[in-house]
Amino acid sequence: MSEPASISAGIAARYATAIFEIAQENKNLDGLEASLNDLATALSESPDLRNLIHSPLISRSEQEAAITAVAKKMTLAPVLAQLLALMAQKRRLFVVPQLIVALREQLADERGEVTADVVSAKALTKTQSEKLAATLKERIGKTVTINATVDESLIGGLVVKVGSKMIDTSIRSRLNSLQNAMKEVG
Repeated sequence: MSEPASISAGIAARYATAIFEIAQENKNLDGLEASLNDLATALSESPDLRNLIHSPLISRSEQEAAITAVAKKMTLAPVLAQLLALMAQKRRLFVVPQLIVALREQLADERGEVTADVVSAKALTKTQSEKLAATLKERIGKTVTINATVDESLIGGLVVKVGSKMIDTSIRSRLNSLQNAMKEVG
């Protein structure tokens, strides 16, 4: 009984905006970010916590009690702990992963940062990452954080995605273009 991804993202975006504004008013964005990182780590490492937020078999009151206890044990920022309790009451804990993504985007935007997803054929060196970040900063006008992954099927080159823009300089892409051009001729 899970919602489609777009509905979940919409719910998460509304919660993220509300909690971001509250933390901003309280001048506690750093505390919110630290708590958010702790929660993300706990979710990735704990199958029990993932089960808690996704299971329809756990009642609202049990979810609320459990998530409140987890938040207290982790000493999460009060605004985040209260939000998690509210989400449990409303049966919305299943959107916590999307909430984390949405809040991280808002926090990065507040700092004037943007994340670039970079896929390369080989792992980028530190120097290459820094040079790429500097080049992207010149073009975008914001500080760029590189999220690098490796895909050996690219053969060479890079695929860079920043927001809705994508730059594909991979050899695989060029070979595919060449193959398509040859099909049109023959």
